[in-house]
Parts: sequence; structure tokens; C-alpha cells
Amino acid sequence: MTAEATAPRLSPRQLARRRRVASWKRGWARFRTHRSGMVGLAVLVVFVCIALAAPLLADSSGLDVTQANGPILAPPSADYLLGTDENGRSVLTLLMWGSRISLLVGLMATLISMVIGTLIGLVSGFFGGWVGRIFFRLTEWFLVIPYLPLAIALATVLGRSLVNIIIVIGVTSWPGTALLIRSQVLSIRERAYVERAQAIGAGRWHQMGRHVLPNVMPMIFANTTLTVAGAILAETTLSFLGLGDPTRTSWGSMLESAFDVGAITTGCWWYIVPPGVCVVLVVLAFTLIGQALEEVFNPRLRTHS
Repeated sequence: MTAEATAPRLSPRQLARRRRVASWKRGWARFRTHRSGMVGLAVLVVFVCIALAAPLLADSSGLDVTQANGPILAPPSADYLLGTDENGRSVLTLLMWGSRISLLVGLMATLISMVIGTLIGLVSGFFGGWVGRIFFRLTEWFLVIPYLPLAIALATVLGRSLVNIIIVIGVTSWPGTALLIRSQVLSIRERAYVERAQAIGAGRWHQMGRHVLPNVMPMIFANTTLTVAGAILAETTLSFLGLGDPTRTSWGSMLESAFDVGAITTGCWWYIVPPGVCVVLVVLAFTLIGQALEEVFNPRLRTHS
């Protein structure tokens, strides 16, 4: 008996799983060839490790103003590597704990944005008639409204809290994703395998779930990293404007406090430069990863690169 005859037959689900694993392996191999993407991934891993290990690296009591006993706005020294703030707290402690809030808001707001944008993009692109037109006009309406004034208005109405900031950023940053998904769906729904599924009696929701959505998932995944960068910038902006959670320390709230005490005019660079650099590095890391993933998942970009 041959090896093919003795080997167990794989079910369709097992075959599909094996193909997906092989596809992800090929994608990872292509991603590793992008130097900028790997640099962005390395930077992101460092910040994620710092955020996860913040309770081990710095005691949370260092965030409490009532327990601060350091000098006021002291420059970096052996005791305080990044100096202190206006309350005598270590800037390094604030920076490490602030990374947790900034990354959390960016990831959770992006999750809300991607869910809303994907659903609206799928429906507006796959369904024709008045249903598709309504969702498309809704997307255009959100695109016309300036993003920052809308976010400020919603944050003011909902109040200053971590959950509200996540909701505000999530419900105002989905239109770009919806348009991207809609354009992909318009192309995919005209392909032969979708027409064959329709010809044998598959319903629209079945076609969307089994044929359309799996083919747009790589583009959704690549766009997610770019959306996280925008969400982190949005959280920093809102917190800097005084609309963040006053009970939480984030990089944006650090910049707000540094501005309020005049860190720029008094020369307290150690209070304003570190959080600003961290925001730039994390946003740049997500952007580099997103650009690399876009080339990995888009064959046309790979051809022209």
C-alpha cells in the first residue's frame, strides 16, 4: 500500500485550516523581508513589554500625589532618571504607567472603529439598492464633518472618563475603514466564485460570511495597525486639551500637565520631551507595520515595490 492510501483523509475544515496556516506563514516570511516593518515591530514590542511590566518596574504608589516626596520639577539625576513633575513624582514612573493607558485606548478604540467600519463597508458594498445607498451616505456624512471638532463635542457631552474617550475615538474614526472595505467588496462580489455561490442558491449573508469577508480580512488586518496609530494620536490630543480621564495617567495627560506648569518656558525639557517622543515612536511603529502589512497583503504593491 502506498503512503497516500494509508494517510488519513482530511476533512474540508482541516484542509481550510491547513491552507490558512500556510498562508500566514508565507505572509510572515514576506513581512520579515521589510526592514522598516521589522523595525516598527521591534519598537512596538519594547513598548508593549514596558506597559505589561509597569507594575513590576515601578510601584503604582508613585502615581499618588499625596505620597510624592521628591523635589519639585527636578532635572534628571541618579535618583530620578527622567526628573520629577510639579508634584515631585518620578517622570519615568508616569511614563511607564502612562503607556498602559495610551496603548489600551488605542487598541480598544481601534477595535470599535474596525467593527463599525467593517460592518458598514460590507453592507454598503455588497447590498445594492436603498440599503447600500443609506450606509454609503452615512459614511460620507461622517467624512464631511471635521474629525477633531466632532470628537471634542462628543467628549464634552459624554464626560471625562476612560470608557468615554474610547467610545468617542471609536465612533468617530470608522469612515475611512468603511470606504476601504466597501471598495474591496465591490470588486470581490463580481468574481466568479461569488456568482457561482449565488447561482446554487446561497443567501446573501452566507456569501458575505463565507466568500466576501475572508477575502477582505487581510486588508482589515493591515488597516488596523494604521488605525491604532491614529487612535493613539487622538487620545493624546483629547487628553492634552483636558478632555481625558483626570484619574488616569497617560502620555497626553502628561503633556497637558507639562504645558500647564510652563515646562517649555521654564526649561523643564525632561517633563515634556519623553512623553512626546514616546507618542511619536509608537505612532511611527504602527505606521511602519501597517505599511509593511499592506505590501504583504496587496499583490499589486508587491509587484511595484
